[in-house]
Amino acid sequence: MIYKGSCHCGAVQFEVEAPIKITCQDCNCSICSKSGYLHLIVPKSKFKLLQGKDNLTTYTFKTAQAKHKFCKTCGIKSFYIPRSNPAGYDINVRCLNLQPMDLIIEKFDGKNWEEHAHTLAHLSKET
Repeated sequence: MIYKGSCHCGAVQFEVEAPIKITCQDCNCSICSKSGYLHLIVPKSKFKLLQGKDNLTTYTFKTAQAKHKFCKTCGIKSFYIPRSNPAGYDINVRCLNLQPMDLIIEKFDGKNWEEHAHTLAHLSKET
């Protein structure tokens, strides 16, 4: 299924191919818990930025491997390139215009990222 999504103001718009039944991760690390991010990690081939490339700014911290993309206008991070899956995109399920009819939310212990990151590595693999 093709889901369309955007930031709050609509300047950044994208589409992502994902199953009708989505399994996502709710991470307890500092940045994810503060922003309420629900993770849907997909291969790069399943993501398409439709508009707003020039309206994005990038934030990195610690290892600078994750590339957090924020809308310059409204500040929403609707997707980013995750450290755990640099060959993919991580989409915030809450930024999809239509929410999945069937959503499974798994807890992920991002506070102890180094111990658990390997459990996410398969998510950006092509199927």
